Amino acid sequence: MPARQELPDTLKRSPKKAQRTWIKAHDAAVEQYGEGERAHRTANSALKHSFEKVGDHWEPKAEKGPSDAQAAKSTPKPGKTAEGVDANASKQHLYDIAKRLDVPGRSSMSKKELVEAIKKANRRASAKARSQ
Repeated sequence: MPARQELPDTLKRSPKKAQRTWIKAHDAAVEQYGEGERAHRTANSALKHSFEKVGDHWEPKAEKGPSDAQAAKSTPKPGKTAEGVDANASKQHLYDIAKRLDVPGRSSMSKKELVEAIKKANRRASAKARSQ
């Protein structure tokens, strides 16, 4: 199935470059691995090198590179990810994202706690966008 038809909703609300990145990576992965979960994991990993999830959409990252240990793998396998949050970003950057998402208690959170709180806020924002 063409990647454009499988585009996740969060990407539909994201910049065209993010959409193109995901589609190109997905199509290449389908050619190499076949249709399915592996192609989606590969496309998501490629997306996370240039974009980060903020609320219900993806935004360009200030610096390219893997967003978490899972995205750093050359062949992503099922496992724990930061769900698009740039876990490798500075604590200040994560704090700023948490502030934009109105995460309560962010000023006293550690970097790891900020990542988890942003993941939770992103899930809420995506669920809210789906229900509208």
